[in-house]
Amino acid sequence: MDIFSDIDAIKRIETYQFGVFKFQQGLDAAAIDVLLQRVQDAQHRFRVSPLAAVAVQLEKEVIVSSVFGTNTIEGGELSEEETKQALLLSPEQIQNTQQQRVFNIKNAYDYIREVSTKTAWQPTLENVLEVHRLIYHDLEGEDGQNMPGALRSNPDGVVTRVGNSEHGGIYKPPQNGADIRLLLESLLNWNAELAKEGVPALIRAPLVHLYFELIHPFWDGNGRVGRVLEAGILYADGFRYAPFAQAHYYLQHIHQYFALFNHCRKAATKKHAFANSDFVAFFLEGMLTTINDLHDRVNRMVQVVLFETHLKHCRDDKMINDRQYAIVNEVLRQGESVTMAELQKAPWYQALYSKLTSKTRSRDLKKLVDLKLVTVGDDGNLHPGFIELSAR
Repeated sequence: MDIFSDIDAIKRIETYQFGVFKFQQGLDAAAIDVLLQRVQDAQHRFRVSPLAAVAVQLEKEVIVSSVFGTNTIEGGELSEEETKQALLLSPEQIQNTQQQRVFNIKNAYDYIREVSTKTAWQPTLENVLEVHRLIYHDLEGEDGQNMPGALRSNPDGVVTRVGNSEHGGIYKPPQNGADIRLLLESLLNWNAELAKEGVPALIRAPLVHLYFELIHPFWDGNGRVGRVLEAGILYADGFRYAPFAQAHYYLQHIHQYFALFNHCRKAATKKHAFANSDFVAFFLEGMLTTINDLHDRVNRMVQVVLFETHLKHCRDDKMINDRQYAIVNEVLRQGESVTMAELQKAPWYQALYSKLTSKTRSRDLKKLVDLKLVTVGDDGNLHPGFIELSAR
């Protein structure tokens, strides 16, 4: 099936007050098809990589990165390390709003992962409302109008506007609650129709994300809900890590991300044939980068696992002593490098060599270098042995 055969078709929704709202693919098929193929190829290479060996560790890292990314886009104040620590808390240990925000986003991601594994799943209004309810659990105080799981309906005299001049202008989305519900249900139905017609999740997910933000169905939290919704559509199609890691890509390209919503909206108003192409291309480029980064991360993790196994064998076979084993583990823990001065200042290192001579220290290090368990750079820094310094 040619997924672009009906690409110019427009679905028109007559609302009660907002006027006609249009859904369309609006894509430059020639350009998008190339990117789509590159992402699909990258995903295939990623799926056949040795994921099983490091799946648990990768999952943990992606969760932290994803929650940090989507939360920071919306004004979250925790660092990535603080986000990691907050996600380790139990509900009764949460102390402040910032911790509650990241805890809630993780729960929303967990929920969408669970429901999207059902056969032929596509998001429903109930799913969207539940995601918002989870994201705003115990956060009602952030905005008196923003009730968890409740769609926006502007009272007389209260006008919602979205955007700013820095990112392409200010947009007035639908204001009437009946219009918002109608458009959100129509968007979800449109996605289901496209899925039945064979339009890939890699096309549908960013389009749903784009139109969801233009409808702006909640008083607050629309960005977070939209990114979770996008991730669920991709997860249902077999993408297991990239849908959530994509939030970090959006954070890294935050100004382009925000500006494209207005760019596509204005292009549609001017009846450009490829009104949505730039946002979908941006999304696909992000997925390509994200999947390739995940692939590299998996390869690095597998290298570490193999290296740790080899290191243990060296100790068990008495090729190295406990002091040398401790040194290599510390170098490995530090990541890519550690200075000799930092190493020698550590209390555990000083305890190991307190009664030994400098000659013994030198001999221990030389043995580790000879066995290629550590390498010493030109700057004197120590690196794990599997890192090729010549390739850096």
